[in-house]
Amino acid sequence: MKAKYVNPFITAAMNLFHDYLGLNVTSGKPYILQDPSSLNEVSGIIGLAGETAGAVVLSFTRETAIKIISKLAGRTYQALSRDVIDGVGELINIIAGNAKKDLLDFRIVISLPGVIAGADYEIHWPEQIPVISIPFSSDLGDFSLNVSLKDAD
Repeated sequence: MKAKYVNPFITAAMNLFHDYLGLNVTSGKPYILQDPSSLNEVSGIIGLAGETAGAVVLSFTRETAIKIISKLAGRTYQALSRDVIDGVGELINIIAGNAKKDLLDFRIVISLPGVIAGADYEIHWPEQIPVISIPFSSDLGDFSLNVSLKDAD
């Protein structure tokens, strides 16, 4: 997978957490996710189609999702509520929308966001395309952004 596909998502994530939440986040070194089913308990998912196709997943532990969405909403959530789930969906939607601005040459269509919560789930990534995982750390907890994109046939 080409860096030109991944870098706009990293930039969009960094900007989102800084601009919307006032959080300083640090991105770690991207790596190939060896076990694509080993994501955290709460994941926001966006599918991409067009000249480039695939998926982008923002993955949090339950606790980190609650803290980040509490900060976003300006109120304190104690549990993984419908509002927290919706907030995670909104975060991945903003990241994908902002990254799309840097991918205009590829004529990409973004799907509606989805959110999965639980211990055992599997995302159907594009076949034969690695999943690049970018770890992030923040004062509210660690999370990851996972990208798997390929040129459409």
